[in-house]
Amino acid sequence: MSLLFRKKSEKGFTLIELLIVMTVIGILASIVVPNYQRHLIKAREAVLMEDLYQMRRAIDAYFADHIRYPESLDDLVASKYLRDIPRDPFTQSAETWEEIPPTPSLEGEIAEGGLEDVRSGDDRVGLNGIPYRDW
Repeated sequence: MSLLFRKKSEKGFTLIELLIVMTVIGILASIVVPNYQRHLIKAREAVLMEDLYQMRRAIDAYFADHIRYPESLDDLVASKYLRDIPRDPFTQSAETWEEIPPTPSLEGEIAEGGLEDVRSGDDRVGLNGIPYRDW
């Protein structure tokens, strides 16, 4: 019965109740934030894999049509094999792609052109343990 007739000065939460709520919120946040960060990295890795796939596919199509490799990624855009050079999801720049020149064939001949493959310019290591440069 005394709960029904509380004084006005007794309204609100006690300090202990507030501390318990803040502790629970802190524990939940410490669980959620690392998972969120991991999912962000996974999403960026998926974008990187897709960008590399599309650029490599465009290089192969250019080679099949012109019997030589493009000089740069800009040639792929100019020839309409790519709409635009994508941004590297980790470096946030389209200028950091590492352009790999053609390798000599078994006969020692080097194919014409300056771009046989493309890689990320980021030095970090992926969640799979492989550096992004080696994807």
